[in-house]
Amino acid sequence: MSGPCRLREFDVLSIFPEIFPGPLAFGVTGKALEREIFRLGVHDLRGWADPPHYQVDDAPFGGGAGMVFKPEPLFRAVEEIRRSWAAPGKVILLDPSGRPLDGEVIAELCAESRLLLICGRYEGVDGRVREEVVDEEISIGDYVLSGGELPAMVLIDTLARRIPGVVGKGASVEQDSFETQLLDHPHYTRPAEYRGLCVPEVLLSGHHEEIEGWRRRAALDLTRRRRPDLLTAAAALAEQAGETEARKK
Repeated sequence: MSGPCRLREFDVLSIFPEIFPGPLAFGVTGKALEREIFRLGVHDLRGWADPPHYQVDDAPFGGGAGMVFKPEPLFRAVEEIRRSWAAPGKVILLDPSGRPLDGEVIAELCAESRLLLICGRYEGVDGRVREEVVDEEISIGDYVLSGGELPAMVLIDTLARRIPGVVGKGASVEQDSFETQLLDHPHYTRPAEYRGLCVPEVLLSGHHEEIEGWRRRAALDLTRRRRPDLLTAAAALAEQAGETEARKK
């Protein structure tokens, strides 16, 4: 992760605004919201729909199952919310067809000062919204959920953890899984023996260098067994970095 996260403002556009803040109101993110380390603005999309029915969706042209979010409320909502911003930001659509959420995406978004997250529903949003309003589409996995509200919470949580002051110890974030292209090593706590199962002796030794060595080996072994793709990606990044340094010389 390259430097602390600059993000301090999140806006969310949803037809179910009452879902928020949901899990974000608890733990470190909840305390950070109370202390206003970061702010969360939640907006009801129906507020930009036309009376008397305030309809936000309609049947798709060409037929087919499901409904599609209409362009008018989304265009109006995004334009009005953006006008209220003191600094530029990005508009993100949470969608299963979007760019997979990973460390690279997180680092890029941390460089922004503000995000507006559009929570899709039904069969998605009118294609003109994707083309003209949305800066980037992001997916949290290769599966379909009922809407973008849960993905929005996931995105806010992982970004908020990187804002200085949200997590008590900065090292906790730096040592998280994926931050070093490896899964995290196993963790143990008291008691040292339970039902015949013992904590690795090295962790009880007090020898910090040996403990760090064990943790690195354990993380590497776990990653090799469960996520070998991460090792491939890490090797590619290291090779790319080496080529860049060679060119500089």
